[in-house]
Amino acid sequence: MEPLNESLFDAQALEFPAALASALAPAALPGHFDELRGQATPAVPARPAAGAAPLAPMPPMLYDAAAQPPGPSQAQSQTQTQTQTQVLQPAPGDTPPLTPAWNAFFEQLGPGGFNDLPRRAVSLERQIRDNGVTYNVYADADGPQRPWSLDLFPLIVSPESWAQIETGVLQRTRVLDRVMADVYGPQQLLAEGLLPAALVHGHPGYLRAMHGVKPPGDTWLHIAAFDLARGPDGNWWVVSQRTQAPSGLGYLLENRLAITRQFPQAFEALQVQRLAATYSAMMDGLQRMCPAGVPPHIALLTPGPYNETYFEHAYLARYLGLTLVEGSDLTVRDQRLYLKTLQGLRPVHGLIKRLDDQFLDPLELRPDSTLGVPGLLQAIRAGNVLVANMPGSAFLESPALLGFLPGLARRLIGEKLKLPALPTWWCGERAALEAVLPQLGDCAIKPTYPGSDGQTSFDAVLGSKLSRRELDEWAGRIVREGEAHTVQSYLPLSQMPTWANDMGPGHIAPRAMLLRVFAVSDGPQSWRVLPGGLARLAGRDAQIASMQRGGSSADVWVQTHGEVDRTTLLQPHATPASLARHRAPVTSRAAENMFWLGRYTERAENAVRLARLTLNLLGSEDQSSRPLLDWLHRMALRNALVPAEAPSAPQSRRVFERALIAELGDVARGGSVGFSLRCIRQAAAAVRERLSQDTWNQIVRAEADFLRRAAEQAGEGSFATGAALRALESASTALAAMTGAQTDRMTRDDAWRLLSIGRHIERLGFLASALEAGFENGAVHEVSGFEAMVALFDSTITFHARYQQRRDVATLVDLLVLDAENPRSLAWVTQTLRGRIARLAGSAPGKLTALSYELPDPAAWTLEHLCAAGAEADYPALVQLLASCETAAYHVSDAIGTRYFTLTSESLRSVGA
Repeated sequence: MEPLNESLFDAQALEFPAALASALAPAALPGHFDELRGQATPAVPARPAAGAAPLAPMPPMLYDAAAQPPGPSQAQSQTQTQTQTQVLQPAPGDTPPLTPAWNAFFEQLGPGGFNDLPRRAVSLERQIRDNGVTYNVYADADGPQRPWSLDLFPLIVSPESWAQIETGVLQRTRVLDRVMADVYGPQQLLAEGLLPAALVHGHPGYLRAMHGVKPPGDTWLHIAAFDLARGPDGNWWVVSQRTQAPSGLGYLLENRLAITRQFPQAFEALQVQRLAATYSAMMDGLQRMCPAGVPPHIALLTPGPYNETYFEHAYLARYLGLTLVEGSDLTVRDQRLYLKTLQGLRPVHGLIKRLDDQFLDPLELRPDSTLGVPGLLQAIRAGNVLVANMPGSAFLESPALLGFLPGLARRLIGEKLKLPALPTWWCGERAALEAVLPQLGDCAIKPTYPGSDGQTSFDAVLGSKLSRRELDEWAGRIVREGEAHTVQSYLPLSQMPTWANDMGPGHIAPRAMLLRVFAVSDGPQSWRVLPGGLARLAGRDAQIASMQRGGSSADVWVQTHGEVDRTTLLQPHATPASLARHRAPVTSRAAENMFWLGRYTERAENAVRLARLTLNLLGSEDQSSRPLLDWLHRMALRNALVPAEAPSAPQSRRVFERALIAELGDVARGGSVGFSLRCIRQAAAAVRERLSQDTWNQIVRAEADFLRRAAEQAGEGSFATGAALRALESASTALAAMTGAQTDRMTRDDAWRLLSIGRHIERLGFLASALEAGFENGAVHEVSGFEAMVALFDSTITFHARYQQRRDVATLVDLLVLDAENPRSLAWVTQTLRGRIARLAGSAPGKLTALSYELPDPAAWTLEHLCAAGAEADYPALVQLLASCETAAYHVSDAIGTRYFTLTSESLRSVGA
């Protein structure tokens, strides 16, 4: 529990913001480095447990001088480094000054100073929420997404500290890349005993299928992440490394944009390095190393919208101009990777994967994977696609490898590591096992094969949190299964200032921090370190900084003494030809989701309109009309607004009404308003990179608001008619906003055309069905039924303005079937569909395709023919037309799916190969 300061606003006597921050911000906990003041808080000397043996030195294979703290503290013993490091401190009673960087930060808060921090914190929270930044601990298709947690204050890294980090990270990246090259090549390191075979061949992340592969540019690692901790001595230590699919490159961009908006003056004054140049260099390097293609086509492979970091995948793809794809979007033909688009198969030359290796190829890896691409490894082995990172890097993430890297660095690059890692013992070696067992209480126990399947997989455990009995149990497990366990020294994490609102008035509170930095390739065998990173903050009472354990994040500002690089991703000299070649393709998966986004939007509108009309009519004076009630019941059944076993409206009007209201918010029943709103959100989530943030927010809020209203009423025992109508009215308004965004704020590409086609297919089927049912049971021949039909077509105002008091079949057919200017008439919908389908197939303007001719031609419809009554006054021509419209709508829907989504028709071809 950190000490709490009083509210910042109780210290008005201090005029200067930096002095106010120094006086009010608590120091870091004892034994931790204080980022705000640039020094450690004095540690309370730990009394050794009775009979405890001193920490034994590491065995020669695992121990290296690089594991000792650099600088003056090198002479300290390992025990002192881990638990009792002492740094010179001011005399008791002195207030340590802030570092120059933090002093400048607080002095540049702007005119509002500290008084403005609460407003900025609220503004930041709103910005994160409005931008839809999310991180899901456990992906839940039905649950709400968890907002990304971002602190108001950034972590400030001095140029001197960054120089140590940058040099050390670049060096370690080179070593890891060469380790992969050897392991999947000559395997000299294994032959010489510098790397135990159990950490390679015994690791489930080692892919034998990749042995002998030569990656493009002889580069195995294109993106590597390192988790760093600052010790009490002020030096940085490597805690872990991530190479499979490291996350954070997108989140740190969002963090940077959000925080610089809150502190623009401080950002400029502190000479903070920008990020765009590194991202640009990474993309240039990948394009140069791609095996073919001018320009090469690079995609970002995501597990999909239910992955906890999907927001980042979509964000990064949009920022870098990449095609966001899932495994089902890709296919391998003749050892080459292709993207399935509306125009056929398009070659893919590079792939940035955010998918763990085991799921990449169900033919050679996990056969149950539905996330990967069958044949992908064969395309990689053939040298036809660059993958960043190359599959097979998972064994590099083992914490056990940290202890061997100093020796590997000397062997591979002839250098001594400049950035140390925490002392680490792999218990698969007898000497390491015997040395570390007595010290488990002061260390962290980690799985050697993190994330692997099997009984030995577990979360990292802090020995200090275990009882004596638990320590003994862990010691027994380690002795029995030494290879599966790695022990790492515990390091008190440095603490940075954060703005806390969780305990009353806003105040500054220290939080433990772990820094993730990234090295990215900018060419063959060349890397650069992103001048920033992702700071992960531990919870208030936690000792481990983890987003999955309720932690938070902070932006990272790296200062420079030189000129700030203001490179952007803008390309002002692009030619029209290059713009045409780079036009973003529409994948078959994205096209299908856009199609269903349109259908479910229209379906939700139809359900809301039908439900509102039904509830209003059931409570009106027209409730005695049996044909009307029968028509309402038919329409409710056809559109799944009531269960089949519910009594009909003519049988029991009140029971029917209660059944309809009860089903409105049931997300498990297809056809309900709640179900359609959820399907809208799910379809939109799958194409989020194509939707504006405002559109996404509208969709999320519409679903959440309607389901909240339904849940509140259900909790009270019933969903009253008045409350149901208010919920439906609110949903109608939200759906109108969605429709407006789809109509006026989206580019008219093939994806939008499919969305529009989906809407109009749904509209054509629904309206034709409604009109057909009205003629079948005769409801249209009564005033109440006639008015209900016009209202369902949303044409009441137009009808009365045009035809005054006339209510006959001719006027109804003229407006609802033949009017080419009414967007809800069957003629307008059909003609629009024919044109959109033709444009989708690439036909010239005015030229229709074979699929367009599957729909009836409104030009052949006449009022006289449709209004000709039969022997029983049943208007057979009109009824036949209505049935054919409904049948054609769903036939065309199936044909579109076959042709554009599954690519099983003649459109299966390669383009641009």
